[in-house]
Amino acid sequence: MKALCVFSGGLDSMLAAQIVRAQGIDVLGLFFETPFFSSHRAKLSAKAIQLPLKVVDLTKPHLEVVKHPAHGYGGNMNPCIDCHALMLRKAGEMLQEEGASFVLTGEVLGQRPMSQNLKALSIVATQSGFPKLILRPLSAKLLQTTLPEEKGWVQRDLLLNFSGRGRKPQMELARKLNISDYPSPAGGCLLTDPIFSRRLKDLLRGEPNFEIREIELMKVGRHFRIGPHTRIIVGRNKGENERIDALAKPEDLLLVAQSAPGPTVLALGDLTPELQLLAARITASYSDAKEGEQAEVKLSVKGEGKTLSVEKAAKNEFQKMLI
Repeated sequence: MKALCVFSGGLDSMLAAQIVRAQGIDVLGLFFETPFFSSHRAKLSAKAIQLPLKVVDLTKPHLEVVKHPAHGYGGNMNPCIDCHALMLRKAGEMLQEEGASFVLTGEVLGQRPMSQNLKALSIVATQSGFPKLILRPLSAKLLQTTLPEEKGWVQRDLLLNFSGRGRKPQMELARKLNISDYPSPAGGCLLTDPIFSRRLKDLLRGEPNFEIREIELMKVGRHFRIGPHTRIIVGRNKGENERIDALAKPEDLLLVAQSAPGPTVLALGDLTPELQLLAARITASYSDAKEGEQAEVKLSVKGEGKTLSVEKAAKNEFQKMLI
């Protein structure tokens, strides 16, 4: 008997996998990766419990869910109900090719009031297309019996009745199972981050058909909306400057202060001469030039460029444009 575990790498998914494995069932972890959440933590957690792990790219269908979530967003831009349903549907579709019989998750009833209440868990299971094959070992005794339990593939009396937001039962179980290497409960999804969510919302409003690199750019720098269809990204340190430079296309406009150390700035969208000048002024304001003095800023596209001389203004002059 084999099962697929939708594996986030958090303590709950680690415990769920181990509970089912303890009943003699082979478990393969599945991590569904997108630009919003990396597999790094899941790989470390899987290694800690010696769980085989397969990383599956879910970017394309997940982006559609992010843009048009049937059940809306959580506190930020996180469409948790629709996201979980998508992952469970993909896991269900993989059952046959992986030679597995059911899917398990580390979800805990009531741990997240909006996305893990009874109604939400039922919606997620139903919309996955495999409602009777979704086992939640940590809260199984509080939920409807699933096919794995009915068929005797797993023993229901060996499953658990965890509920609520407290972590003490999980931590005690981890101690009993000799699991000491697990991450803190802080989420790894960028869609729950307020600043990232604000940038994504701005991007969806102005450029709904964005490229994947736009998501990578949202992870670095300061972002300014300087026109209805124009944004600039200002590097905050050497590492971010290098990342912005690496993500820039040859046809993109890059700005760099010449007369004093400063940021690498990427300008995207419609760039009139007036907006180029504004981008140069912001570049100068974040450079080490002295306020009120003239600063030289180089603007380049495809290796060809020009230099503008602008007065360095105070940063708060551009605060209202910050995304």
